[in-house]
Amino acid sequence: PVALPALVGGLSDSTENVREVALRAGKVIIRSNGRAQVDIILPCLEDGIFDENWRIRVSSLTLLGDLLDMIGGGTKGPNATEEDDARAAERVQAQIALVLGAEKRRRVLSSLYMARSDSAAEVRHNAVQVWKSIVSVTPRTLREILGILVIQIVSGLASGVADRIEVGSRCLGDIVRKLGEAVFAEVIPILRRSLQDRDDGKRRGVCVGLAEMIDQASKEQTVKHIEVLCKAVRDALCDDVESVRRMAAGCFQSMYNVVGSRALDEVVPILLVQMENSYDESLKGRALNGLTEILRVRSRELLPYLVPKLIKSPITTHHANALGSIAAVTGGTLHFHFSVLIPALIKELGAFDATTDEMEKERQEAIRACTRRVCGSVEAPGVNWLVSEIANKCVNDKPNIRKESCWMLGIIPEERKDAQDFYEQNPIFFRELIHRMNDESKEVLMTAHKSLKSFTTHVPADELVNHLEFCRNLISSMVSDARRRKGGVGDGEFLLPGFNIKGGLEPLLPVYQRGILYGNSNIREVAASGLGELLVVTSTKFLAGPFIIKMTGPLLRIVGDRNSSAVKVAIIKTLGLILVKGGPALRAFVPQFQTTFVKALSDPTRQVRKESTKALALLMPLSLRVDPLIKELVAGSAGNSSANNQIESAGVTAIQTATLDALASVLKHGGKKARMPDTLSSALMTSRDLILHEDEGVRECAAKVLGAACKVMGVEKSLSVIADVIAVRSSGSEEAKHGGACAIFRICESVGCLLGDVETSTISSSLKILIKDDDEKIKTEAATATGCFIACTPSHLKTFEAPLLRLMDTKESHDVHRGIARGLCFGVSINPDLFDGKNGMPIMNSALKLAMSSVQKVQQVYQDFLWLTLQVSGGEDSVKLSEYLKVADDENGRVMKSLHSKVLMRMKKLGQFEELQL
Repeated sequence: PVALPALVGGLSDSTENVREVALRAGKVIIRSNGRAQVDIILPCLEDGIFDENWRIRVSSLTLLGDLLDMIGGGTKGPNATEEDDARAAERVQAQIALVLGAEKRRRVLSSLYMARSDSAAEVRHNAVQVWKSIVSVTPRTLREILGILVIQIVSGLASGVADRIEVGSRCLGDIVRKLGEAVFAEVIPILRRSLQDRDDGKRRGVCVGLAEMIDQASKEQTVKHIEVLCKAVRDALCDDVESVRRMAAGCFQSMYNVVGSRALDEVVPILLVQMENSYDESLKGRALNGLTEILRVRSRELLPYLVPKLIKSPITTHHANALGSIAAVTGGTLHFHFSVLIPALIKELGAFDATTDEMEKERQEAIRACTRRVCGSVEAPGVNWLVSEIANKCVNDKPNIRKESCWMLGIIPEERKDAQDFYEQNPIFFRELIHRMNDESKEVLMTAHKSLKSFTTHVPADELVNHLEFCRNLISSMVSDARRRKGGVGDGEFLLPGFNIKGGLEPLLPVYQRGILYGNSNIREVAASGLGELLVVTSTKFLAGPFIIKMTGPLLRIVGDRNSSAVKVAIIKTLGLILVKGGPALRAFVPQFQTTFVKALSDPTRQVRKESTKALALLMPLSLRVDPLIKELVAGSAGNSSANNQIESAGVTAIQTATLDALASVLKHGGKKARMPDTLSSALMTSRDLILHEDEGVRECAAKVLGAACKVMGVEKSLSVIADVIAVRSSGSEEAKHGGACAIFRICESVGCLLGDVETSTISSSLKILIKDDDEKIKTEAATATGCFIACTPSHLKTFEAPLLRLMDTKESHDVHRGIARGLCFGVSINPDLFDGKNGMPIMNSALKLAMSSVQKVQQVYQDFLWLTLQVSGGEDSVKLSEYLKVADDENGRVMKSLHSKVLMRMKKLGQFEELQL
């Protein structure tokens, strides 16, 4: 008991001499003690046959052969024939059975036969020699030991050791080849019983064995025993352990390769019946496991049969769970069935109402979970199919279908955020979800908003900014279409419902902010402009507080960077909209806004300067201290600002013009907030000096500042300056005359109705000189001033009627015509009844004639004048038109009536006049 294990250990020694000595010693022990100590020696040798060391396996087989030969008493004569050997082997087997007993004999022979399939050639050779010495008829002996041999094979397959698994697999295949059909009926029941074993490893070994049997058997043998094979495979497919099921799926694949669809016909129907069993939940679960594993390897063949059954309405909780499990393993082929699967799921979800039934709630949750599995499991090639199929349902005429389609679009980013394989479909997500922001159903709108939030949360903003232009065009088109369809909105305010809910802009704001802060020039422009357009369609109520502040920071941060003029224009426009929408909540940002806009006045690009002027006007309601701003603008107007020295390329004159324009705007909208006594007077005196500037634009803007300052300070305080600038001599320079005309125009516009008789008489005298001047720009500006003057002093209408009618002759230049129309429009704005009755008829008739001019710019501005004079408000009946028709001749009356119905009634707002006011 002690010596033999030590000798077996010596058989594996790396030194050959040691191995030889150990083998001879073993032979001596067997010869001397083999018959008497067989119960002790035999187990040690059996263990050696399956030892990890191949040398021990070889030596153990040699010693086992000696032991069995001694027990059986077998001797070979020198002239023995094969028949003699067979008879000797029969006697040896009988003697061995007598000594060892039937059970032990079968076990030894089984181990010996397995050794014939060993991975080492020398082991296989020794095993074959020993087998031949004691077995006469191999097939018969195999049948005798088949039961215990299969158990040993399964044990080897389940060992987890690669060599033993290979030996078991080879051995089983060898049995199938030798015994043929007979082995199926005997081996498979044993394998099936082994599948009930609690040891997971043994059940996995059975699956390997089944696969080897199927691979080694002929097609005829497999077909003949298909039923018994399918039962075993089906049992393995329904195992509770996933690793066993995976190996069983390999068996099924092998069987399918041999018999084709017959394998499906034998296995699947029974599993379907079990899955539909409404009494045994465990049986249903096992059947579903089996189907899932089959689908893992043969989904293309099975899905067309399975999907219609599972989506049959109403989809039960069990069917939904089954469909979810199936989707997890058929991601590569499931998309071929989306045309029936997705509509069925959406329809089923859309059929639920706000029920309190627990079973219905459970069913709904199961279908939603199933939908998530479907969306998350489909492989990359099927994502396009998935998104397209869902998108088709987003425009359905039933609100519930649209709602569930939007919900489904929202879960795709959630379930596939790690895969990131749906980014090519991002435009479709934007298109369908943003279109639903104007949906008539509140539920659809809220669901779409939530899905849009999910989409922009789970897709990196770096990826989404590439679609900002598409998104912007989409919103613009949708708003335009909504205006047209809803009617009556015209150019007035239109609010997009999806953005006018709590957190309405939250889904899109991070994307726009990312584009503003980190995008290239084109993306920054699109992001800034697009954000402004979002503000236009969103109510102030849903922008108030922290939300509007969150928008402001990024824009103020990058506006000073080296951006293109287009980007700056877009940013400043949007900042202006933010001021309009944000109101008092932005008061803390006034210094930053002010610095930004003033700095932009020195930009080389005219449009940037123009937008900054508008933005400063919008800032005035929030600004509490305007004195420093006015003084800074006054310094810039005079050409003393440091900004003027820094940007020579823009030209000091252009900057002066912009700064004066901004100063006029600040005085107009916030001048009354000035507290320091010299603030307004400095603006007034600077404007007076610049009235005579050599540049025409500077003179015009200086006149605007003059008019605004006079209005804020009052006539009494500014009277000396007014008297100085309105007195124009005919012998003056062209600059003086033009500056005087501009000053008269702006003074009449702002405080004309408050002037005394002396100032009125002076203005009248100056205008009579200026309106006859040969210089076109002087004449044009004088005509504009005259329109304002006669509105303030209607008694002078007859005085200037003839000069105006002369200038309204068609032979005059188009600029003069536009200048007159501009003045007339200002006049009507100041005094709406100025041209009523017979007194205004000559001007009205001349204006009517020019409103029919072939020159569009002239035509439009005179149409603006008639629109203001007749007070066209969109109604069919116009009191002013009726009054005109009473005193007009037939021809002019007919023309005016036609123009009123075809043109004036269709005008929503003034066109050219609004441009001419700037």
